[in-house]
Amino acid sequence: MTIAKRRGTTTGALLLATAWLAGCGDRPPGDPLAALPAGYWQATITLPGGDIETGVEISFDGKAYGASIVNGQERVRIDAVSFADGELKLRFPAFNNEIRATLESGELRGQLTLVKRYGATEVMPFSARRGSPAAEEGAGSNLDLSGRWAVRFHEPDGSDMPSIGEFSQRGARLFGTFLNPNGDHRFLAGHVRGNSFHLSTFDGAHAFIFSGTVGTDGRIVDADFWSGTGWHQKWSGERNHSVQLPDAFSRTHLKPGFDRFEFAFPDEDGNIVAVGDEKYRGKVVMVTLAGTWCPNCNDEARYLAPFYQQYRSRGLEIIALMFEHFEDHAVAAEQVRLFRTKHGIEYDTLIAGISDKDEASKALPSLSAVLAFPTTVFIDRGGRVRRIHTGFSGPGTGEHFVRLQQQFNGLVTELLAEPPDLIESLTSDPAAVDVPE
Repeated sequence: MTIAKRRGTTTGALLLATAWLAGCGDRPPGDPLAALPAGYWQATITLPGGDIETGVEISFDGKAYGASIVNGQERVRIDAVSFADGELKLRFPAFNNEIRATLESGELRGQLTLVKRYGATEVMPFSARRGSPAAEEGAGSNLDLSGRWAVRFHEPDGSDMPSIGEFSQRGARLFGTFLNPNGDHRFLAGHVRGNSFHLSTFDGAHAFIFSGTVGTDGRIVDADFWSGTGWHQKWSGERNHSVQLPDAFSRTHLKPGFDRFEFAFPDEDGNIVAVGDEKYRGKVVMVTLAGTWCPNCNDEARYLAPFYQQYRSRGLEIIALMFEHFEDHAVAAEQVRLFRTKHGIEYDTLIAGISDKDEASKALPSLSAVLAFPTTVFIDRGGRVRRIHTGFSGPGTGEHFVRLQQQFNGLVTELLAEPPDLIESLTSDPAAVDVPE
């Protein structure tokens, strides 16, 4: 997705963090202002294109509150929860986003604030009421969207972005995701009513709505996609059980004239780290282009953190090049520290630049282009790039996520097992590179 660059300051992000620190204490259980009932709350986030219908599960252990977002078929734990003076704060520090809502007459009313590139913000109304998850009536529609759909998102410049919609329907309840060349839209949930449908998600980072109607010919023609308040585009689709996306290993490569993927960026403490440093020599190195704001990058980090622990003793190193929403190194570094803590990351994370694919391409001139966050580069023990994977299919994609893990595991295992004489031949003869499939 391309969102217009909006230059500004980090004021919005810093104000959120400062306000959070100033009022993060929970009141004692006996205080009447602490009477936020635990349990399930039906929640609504209002976008220009409609409502995201989700849920918030509130818990209280006698000392502190906890909460999770019910996001389709997953539960998203909220990292920081506070209730004081009648106000609930739900904060997602690694994303730098926040929900604030006041409890009045048994209802929570407030707003969701999303922090975007250069510290710009998007604000959406939020409300919630106690109750069980809403059950959709099964009557009123003979439409079944279950299956695989060839989808095209229509870009503002007149071009189309191919995608695949994979949906499952139970009664009037609809679940699924969109698989794109650059990643996926994670867990979506919604409903079907008449010949219309509605899918949405809020995962702590992105607020998405997909809605439309199915014509008498079975096609989706004039559907809408909203991301927060700042992005809207049309899309269309038709059933196609055999549709496929381009091979994710074929879309990004080294430019002619480059035989190495070289870079040097500062870590969180400002120390310059280069891929040619002694630490990485003779090692298999995975380099991922990522960002704390990116849900698919969080999916990848959740997978890579234990993966690194499993393989580093055999000679694997991982470097994450973090492209953040903030140009200020100190602000970006703090976001990355929170990201490391969230996922238990022990591999190196470097502050590489702003969260813009064109700017990332300039920072990494040996790559043909930076098409997606994440993009993962596999480097063998001789320092040669063997494969580059564009995008990441996360757990919301089901079998595609399983297949991706098998591909990554298999590729790293092969590279770690290559004998020294093969490594030497690859280093001396670029034409000898035989990429593992």
